[in-house]
Amino acid sequence: VIIDRFIEQSIKEGVDAVINLGAGLDTRPYRMSLPESLEWIEVDYPNIIAHKNELLKRERPKCKLTRVAVDLTVGQKRKEFFDNVVPQAKKVLILTEGVIPYLSPEQVTELSTDLLAQQRFTYWITEYFHKKVYRILTKSIRTLKMKNAPFKFYPEDWFAFFKNLGWVEKETRYTAEIAVEFNRKPPMPWWAEFIMFFISKKMKEESLRLVGYVIFKRDQKQDNLTDSTIKGAW
Repeated sequence: VIIDRFIEQSIKEGVDAVINLGAGLDTRPYRMSLPESLEWIEVDYPNIIAHKNELLKRERPKCKLTRVAVDLTVGQKRKEFFDNVVPQAKKVLILTEGVIPYLSPEQVTELSTDLLAQQRFTYWITEYFHKKVYRILTKSIRTLKMKNAPFKFYPEDWFAFFKNLGWVEKETRYTAEIAVEFNRKPPMPWWAEFIMFFISKKMKEESLRLVGYVIFKRDQKQDNLTDSTIKGAW
């Protein structure tokens, strides 16, 4: 719901292309009400792309959907893809749902650098975790279950990390608050539910804002600074 709303608002603000990196089995091009003219690019490993093409071969997307097999961990291939994807698009939204937590801070920095190199890439949607959640994510029982695909991204300050890379927060929405909106139980361990009966209203509100999704926008100040530096060099 959060990501759907981010996408819908971005389209209203002029986004004419969405690039879904690590798209997996996402079906938004089929289930959302999207403009027919919208370019939607899904990127993933070749086996995922083949599997998805087979599963959805009888379905019709609402927009212009293209799937591309690219290993995004290979820097040169990633850059070449960004250089050549949807060349006619003027305002592009990047979506990385369920991708960033599995990357190291160095890999996130490299990805950010490649995204910023494309002036058309305006917005970026990704996860948000408050550092209070890290102790749950790093518990031995959880890391053992996730040993084949561990989380690697634990910045001290989520927003500051991306701001330093050139991306500023546009809007953040939290999964627990959305759960309350739809009269669903917010996702939390059983012991946390018990504690909720005894904490203050302020603490309850804060506890609903630990996990969510954020849409970043390019830091125009940094873009202007870069432009000035280039002009000065010339």
